[in-house]
Amino acid sequence: MVIILKLVIISYLFFIGVIRFVVVRKHLLSSLLSLEFIVLSLFFILVIFLNLIRYEIYFRIIFLTFRVCEGALGISVIVSIIRTHGNDYFNSFSILQC
Repeated sequence: MVIILKLVIISYLFFIGVIRFVVVRKHLLSSLLSLEFIVLSLFFILVIFLNLIRYEIYFRIIFLTFRVCEGALGISVIVSIIRTHGNDYFNSFSILQC
């Protein structure tokens, strides 16, 4: 019963992250934070399932390592976009500009 309640709460968090990612499209930083929220909720779901089969410690280490690398990449992209364009609005980006 407790596991089902945890999964319901975490799936609710996942859908809130997806809705926020779809609706809020003004800043690139808010979109990246919504993606981080989605992946964090997926991490919690996977930890619960892997805890049931008693195989979670190795996956946690590998997954968190990839998450740190992805976070550093996102921060570097935000910094380079702000340096070139001056802001992180989606409206100021052009597909034709390199």
